[in-house]
Amino acid sequence: MDFRYSDRQQHWIDRISAFMDEWVYPNIARYHEEQGKTAETRWRTVPLMAELQAKAREAGLWNLFMPPAALAHAGHGFDFDAPGLTNLEYAPVAELMGRVEFASRIFNCAPPDTGNMELLLRYASAEQQAQWLQPLMEGKIRSSFLMTEPQVASSDATNIETSIVRDGDHYVINGRKWWSTGVGDPACALLIVMGKSDPGAAPHAQQSQILVPRDTPGVRIERMLGVFGYDDAPHGHGEVVLDNVRVPAANLILGEGLGFEIAQGRLGPGRIHHCMRTIGAAEVALAAMCKRLKSRSAFGKRLDQHSVWDERIAQARIDIEMSRLLTLRCADLLDRHDAKDVRHEISMIKIAVPHAALAVIDDAIQAHGGAGVAADFGLAALYAKTRTMRLVDGPDEVHARVVARHELAQH
Repeated sequence: MDFRYSDRQQHWIDRISAFMDEWVYPNIARYHEEQGKTAETRWRTVPLMAELQAKAREAGLWNLFMPPAALAHAGHGFDFDAPGLTNLEYAPVAELMGRVEFASRIFNCAPPDTGNMELLLRYASAEQQAQWLQPLMEGKIRSSFLMTEPQVASSDATNIETSIVRDGDHYVINGRKWWSTGVGDPACALLIVMGKSDPGAAPHAQQSQILVPRDTPGVRIERMLGVFGYDDAPHGHGEVVLDNVRVPAANLILGEGLGFEIAQGRLGPGRIHHCMRTIGAAEVALAAMCKRLKSRSAFGKRLDQHSVWDERIAQARIDIEMSRLLTLRCADLLDRHDAKDVRHEISMIKIAVPHAALAVIDDAIQAHGGAGVAADFGLAALYAKTRTMRLVDGPDEVHARVVARHELAQH
């Protein structure tokens, strides 16, 4: 068992690290300056983003998330710009991107587009790929995934009420979705909607997924949702009403009743990406904590010389290392097995990593005192974003259920 990064992993780690050092870290202040604070500036694509994306693509650092197994599903005649990293090779790269909130977008590796692109590559027809996957992988458009609903407990997807009804050569969609990440982005052109196409079928065969162009009549963004007061512009999370939305029957993905199969295939790699980015955020918080403790004094000595911080720093490093190893193991397993066979490993990291990162960020906030809960150091926003990770792609309770059932089955 070799815990060293392979030569290929190290190659991509070095390339992303160099790009981050040269182009991303020095431009963090410029990014926030360009975004500004008004509605006119916050909900638009920051000009800097296009510049950095062009540099990343020119450097061959584009669509790094797309694994060979997904590329194998590509339709004939498509030339996808992606190096074909495995999940295990991409994981440490995703961690580096997670150190800066907007970095993943620079490399066309940001959610929910990553999951949506893998979904389209695995399950969409050649025609659907040509219309939607090609521009997504070129970074020309963005997308959103509409699953969660405000009226029902969406952690149990069989509760979903949005209807997808066949009407001749079209499907008509009615329902209300929320936490539709990315729908506020001006570049968002595609909605992937999950709903019920056959309420009388078996519980896991009632659902289908369908492609809905963002500008289809009847699609209405009712409001953008805040996360602990943060709007996450320019991407955001919307509450969307689908009012008699009519799309061609050819927009259905894979076939009626296959929505659950598609959803499970989409979520496996996405959860690993979330976890590795979250580990990157935890590393940022730990570094900020150490710098703060060495720069401030109280009660006659520097903060880092108070013994309580020895325990907190040590625990942070231990938790980060354990989280990283568990996630890398999960990525390796996913490269060698189908996602459904690695469900409990995926669920373990989805519980463990956000919990570990939240503890590190919380201690970093404590080290900064009042400044930690202000906007000055970015820790409050980091905490808000990381706290949502305990809900995104399934709450802790659902993942604990998966792990426990797997364990009980052994006895």
